[in-house]
Amino acid sequence: MRGRHLACLLAALLLSIRPGAAQTAGSEPSSTVRVNGSSTVLPLAREALRSFQAGGQNRGSRFELGGSGTSAGFRQFCDGRLSIATASRPINSAELKQCKARGVRFLELPIAFDAITVVVHPSNRWLDQITTAQLSTLWTRKAEGAVRRWKQVDPAWPDRAIRLCGPGQDSGTFDTFNKAINGQEDDSRRDYIASEDDDVLVRCVAGNPDALGYFGYDYYQSNRKALKALAVVGPRGPVLPSQATVQQSLYIPLSRALFLYVNERDLQKKPVLRQFVNATVQQGTILAQRSGVIPLPDSTYRLVAAKLYRTISGTAFDGNLPVGLSLGKILQRSFAEHKQPQFR
Repeated sequence: MRGRHLACLLAALLLSIRPGAAQTAGSEPSSTVRVNGSSTVLPLAREALRSFQAGGQNRGSRFELGGSGTSAGFRQFCDGRLSIATASRPINSAELKQCKARGVRFLELPIAFDAITVVVHPSNRWLDQITTAQLSTLWTRKAEGAVRRWKQVDPAWPDRAIRLCGPGQDSGTFDTFNKAINGQEDDSRRDYIASEDDDVLVRCVAGNPDALGYFGYDYYQSNRKALKALAVVGPRGPVLPSQATVQQSLYIPLSRALFLYVNERDLQKKPVLRQFVNATVQQGTILAQRSGVIPLPDSTYRLVAAKLYRTISGTAFDGNLPVGLSLGKILQRSFAEHKQPQFR
């Protein structure tokens, strides 16, 4: 009797969180799984797909992967054209409205950590660290057309022209960096080499001794011989990006969580999608390490797996970008019980 009672309680719980019949957005059931969004998350998504295909679980299905930028991915996702949006920031309030208007319900799944890494050319011998104030002097909108030489940022630096390389406006890295450094997501100069393709930014810095750029830690990891990472002087003093400094919440304010946003209807209609997402979460640590991003704690991956199993939908961030919080607090929000009423 006791066993049947527990089974009934579990069944009731699952029914209470099953997606509602009112959802109209999302792809029709098919063998195609479309994934797009963050270029920072793209290497992890590629590694996850390679591992999934090696296991032979994708027979009869087709995956399409892209990395057009977090904002571009969310536009497609909230228009019902993607099964998964990869994201280097949480969904914002405008995107939430778009998803709601189209009836797109989703699961928000943290998948890894990242460190936005500030890099220079490896021949640069005079710069090992940079303050958040100096970064703001370089990158704020007020610097456009005005701050062009290293010496303008610090009199001790050379009187040479600086070449800036950074993400475009569709990038979640662009949003997070500017919110952390300049106070607003759109407070950025525009007169720099911009691209949503991080490989372009790597080449931009690696090809010029007077260049400085920023992008995700995985692209630095893959190109360590061609780049030099700077320690960022924040509230914890000068700290280099690394797995240890990010996991210990020392690399502030440029640490962040990375996410998978999964269309809830597709999750129910496409068994291969659920298999893929489940396999990605179950192998989260090794996939993160192989792709150069920073894994979550094992206990957190177990929580993500439970969130996926229970189909807990919605966002824990209310459309806000959490900059300056410890990663522990960001993760706590990710699993908060209280969510926006429309996404419960």
